[in-house]
Amino acid sequence: MATEFDADVIVIGSGAIGSNAAHLLAQRGKSVIILETGEWIPRWKIVENFRSSPRKNNLNDPYPTFPWAMSSFDPDYIENTGNFHYVPYQLSLVGGTTWHWAAATWRFLPNDMKMKSLYGVSNDWPMEYSDLEPWYDLAEYNLGVAGSDTDDQSGHAGAAHPPRSKPYPVTAEGETYYFQRLKDRIGREGYNFIHEPNGRTNKPYDGRPACSGNNNCMPVCPIGAMYSGDVHARHAQNAGAKIITDATAYNLEKGEGGKIVAVHYRSSKGADVRLTAKAFIVAANGIETPKLLLFSDVANSNDLVGRHLMDHSGISLIFTADEPLWPGRGQVQQGAIFKWRDGDWRGQHSAIKHAPHNNVPNRDVAEMLIKQGVVGPELDEQIRHLSARWVVIESMFETLPRATNRVTLSTTKKDALGIPTLSFNYDLDGDEYVEKARDLCMDDYGNFVRAMGGKVINDKTGWQNHAHVMGTVMMGDDAKTSVTNHEGRTWDHDNLFLATTGLLPSSSVLNPTLAGIALGLRTADIIAKEV
Repeated sequence: MATEFDADVIVIGSGAIGSNAAHLLAQRGKSVIILETGEWIPRWKIVENFRSSPRKNNLNDPYPTFPWAMSSFDPDYIENTGNFHYVPYQLSLVGGTTWHWAAATWRFLPNDMKMKSLYGVSNDWPMEYSDLEPWYDLAEYNLGVAGSDTDDQSGHAGAAHPPRSKPYPVTAEGETYYFQRLKDRIGREGYNFIHEPNGRTNKPYDGRPACSGNNNCMPVCPIGAMYSGDVHARHAQNAGAKIITDATAYNLEKGEGGKIVAVHYRSSKGADVRLTAKAFIVAANGIETPKLLLFSDVANSNDLVGRHLMDHSGISLIFTADEPLWPGRGQVQQGAIFKWRDGDWRGQHSAIKHAPHNNVPNRDVAEMLIKQGVVGPELDEQIRHLSARWVVIESMFETLPRATNRVTLSTTKKDALGIPTLSFNYDLDGDEYVEKARDLCMDDYGNFVRAMGGKVINDKTGWQNHAHVMGTVMMGDDAKTSVTNHEGRTWDHDNLFLATTGLLPSSSVLNPTLAGIALGLRTADIIAKEV
């Protein structure tokens, strides 16, 4: 007798990766259920929350956090045991954390995927760049990515790189005055300025309006020009997928032959539901995915789930230039400064990406001046003067996978549903690979300040994380050293797939979301041929 299933495929997580995968499957005629811990929250409500919040520098503050669906700024959500206080900026709502990203959508370079073979460090990916390239294309067209078809993103100012089979779906936006002046003056020092591909359309695209330069990409684009995962959650729903909110997956049930036969979820209203499917995709962020696997005791026969946590840890520079640059007009990020992007030296130290920030600086300037005792008319005058000349450059370093940097289940805390929360152990002290890069970065900072006739405000910011979670369920070509194969299929369960940036076995210095979406689409295509 034929077995009845609740769906062909169940996708756990409605963020950009899960929703894109679900949409492809629904388009292929598969029955799909998406489970989401959080709720549907309309954009207007998030914008109003931001307007009324006194904590404008807290990216998570406009978003809901519930005892059963916490954001990562909730003090009960994460405990840190390492020497670095790690905050992943994770959100729990339909669309996921891309609600408040800066929409940077870089492709990894072919060399980034062969770090072990080329440079003797990190890991090789279990695939070639050419295997992922068509899925990068699809991901970019799904998101409406704006980019330059002529830039050499390796930082060498050569021919266009990495290879592309299609042009970007949206042409690059015009350069802001701020970016033009930095590019002109710092570029003379031998630094290559590269346009940052981004999911912020500058023309009407897929029902989204063109960017109008609100400069509010983080924490929320008020008009929806910037892509967020709810776009494809709706597309998936319109294609026939069913989205169940307030549904926290807590157990993946094992059956005969190592198959996953069901997922169990709980709601805040007390429901406890079991759903069956032919295949399961866990797309619950790079931290919630290992959490579910660990709590379910699946896919972890080699004790690697949650290990090898990587982020683009880095430092920042704040200085004032000797001329008005007028930051804060247009998108919050437009490009990157490359000198240490790719080369044989990657065997000795991290690559570095310098990202000039284009946020409106008035609040930060005002806070600094008030702390210095500046008040009255002088305060107004100084805010105007310094805000026009304010420069922030955030630098990201490539980190290596270390087994001791990991995500585990808390042994002391549970959420309102009785599910353990998370514990992080993330250490950077003694990591010579990034510390050597930090010394080079400080040399670059000196060059930037000198080139702009600047005055340093802060170049001792200490380590910062960027919520680019990678490595926690890494893929590979050996079941002893990885959690999944190149398909995202777990070694232990052939119908359990993972779709998350946690799959990435090397970190590069590039924002990983586009790679995660491309991998998720590739995985969905494989599943669609099997179920």
